[in-house]
Amino acid sequence: MALVYSTDSGRTCPVCRQAQADCRCKAQAQAAVLGNGQVRVRRETSGRKGKGVTVILGLPLTADGLADVAKQLKAACGSGGTVKDGTVEIQGDHLDKVMQWLQKAGYSPKRAGG
Repeated sequence: MALVYSTDSGRTCPVCRQAQADCRCKAQAQAAVLGNGQVRVRRETSGRKGKGVTVILGLPLTADGLADVAKQLKAACGSGGTVKDGTVEIQGDHLDKVMQWLQKAGYSPKRAGG
């Protein structure tokens, strides 16, 4: 059974058992590199009612770095998007724009799928 609350320090982290103010788990997760360096770009429609999104996988960046790249890609494509589970999703079919942007940024992306 994990300690969830202590009268000494208040709420504690269930992973490291430190007070939530002193918890290092979130800082370590933020600093972790998420991608494997094999940058792949593909178009997906599954689970989106036929609407397509451009998905970028494998960027070797931290969570904050992915958020910055997503913001720049959304601006470059003039579209919305998000970061989910270490991938960047841009709304719409923007494969060519994303591939060009990633090449200019110094990555060597590969087109995945058909």
